[in-house]
Amino acid sequence: MVPANQIEDHATRMAYAPTARHLLRAKDLADARYFEPLGVDDLARAAGLSRAHFSREFRRAFGDPPHAYLLTRRLERAASLLRDTDRSVTDICLSVGLQGLGSFTTSFTRTYGVSPTAYRAKFPPAARHARIPLCVQRVYGRPQHRTFREDNGAARD
Repeated sequence: MVPANQIEDHATRMAYAPTARHLLRAKDLADARYFEPLGVDDLARAAGLSRAHFSREFRRAFGDPPHAYLLTRRLERAASLLRDTDRSVTDICLSVGLQGLGSFTTSFTRTYGVSPTAYRAKFPPAARHARIPLCVQRVYGRPQHRTFREDNGAARD
């Protein structure tokens, strides 16, 4: 026979495990689909919890409210794109799931201490990161359609 205190302890642990698993499901959704217009309601729905309960439990489990966590993921991805690509700031803003350039710039500046444009200026252009041998760049950089007569002569043969 199992003592009563062990039954209660076991029941308490079992009740918390599904909540943690569902919170991880919502966190994974935020990590994988940050570029979509996700909100706290969508994450709560993925976790199978009410919005208020989900927000409380998410903050308790991960240290940040769900909205702040999602915004952080989006800003991290935006910082990576600013460092590694030559895409415009507006294009990056929209591609990470944010709707307005003004709010993106404000949030980015608050998080990183500089504007997106100033952040990008700290890093060399993305073209310098390309590790393509010069001979390959030359071959693919050549015009595809030649204007010399040799092309016409080759077609007649």
